[in-house]
Amino acid sequence: MDAVICPVIQAQDLELRYGDYTVMRNLNFSVNKGDIFVVMGVNGCGKSTLLKSLIGLKNPTKGKVLYSGESFWDGDEKAQQNIMRRFGVLYQGGALWSSLTVGENVALPLQLYTKLSSQQVQDVVALKLSLVGLDGYGDFFPSGISGGMRKRASLARAIALDPDIIFFDEPSAGLDPINARKLDDLILELRDGLGATVVVITHELASILAVGNNSVFLDRESKTIIASGDPKVLLADSKDPRVVQFLTRGAESKEQKL
Repeated sequence: MDAVICPVIQAQDLELRYGDYTVMRNLNFSVNKGDIFVVMGVNGCGKSTLLKSLIGLKNPTKGKVLYSGESFWDGDEKAQQNIMRRFGVLYQGGALWSSLTVGENVALPLQLYTKLSSQQVQDVVALKLSLVGLDGYGDFFPSGISGGMRKRASLARAIALDPDIIFFDEPSAGLDPINARKLDDLILELRDGLGATVVVITHELASILAVGNNSVFLDRESKTIIASGDPKVLLADSKDPRVVQFLTRGAESKEQKL
């Protein structure tokens, strides 16, 4: 008899509130191993609030978040910490320590959570920086490199502990189209090279269609999921005008120019 394989992440009847204000309700979805799972929708729809609930920063008002079948918010602090050790997070602003060099930023989680020697830490730092295309930039401070490079440095820190799951919060925000595409390519390379599962919070259309193989669409008005699946399939087949409008942004103006 074949073993039952649990999704890497499951949201079950999730409801998110700030006080009496409901951000999202009745959220149900699964993220499978190796997915690049996109949480998409217009600004203010609740994408970042959902991310906070997934990574342990905001307790949902109702429902469950399961990791490989284990309920995160029902666990004690030790159980939650064990699950969080599987995460790598690239925050929207990068969240690098400005007083530390790029290399020291990447080294920090290794120093805090492993028993590696100083030389071993430096070897891992060099490897992670190389993986994100920043070989030789370990001694630079964040203020001395470009915005795109800071994103890559933050990503090197996010993968320092070889996470099973990598979360990206608006990874293309503030980047020009060329650097945004390079970051999309890097996300694909890391998923394939590390075997990680990826969750991307974004409203950037080019990134959604370039990297996503699974998704949910959060609707700001109804405060729930109104579409799910491969974004490219939704683009081709969805009949919901809200989803169609979101996934075809700019198409009309381009046709008019032609």
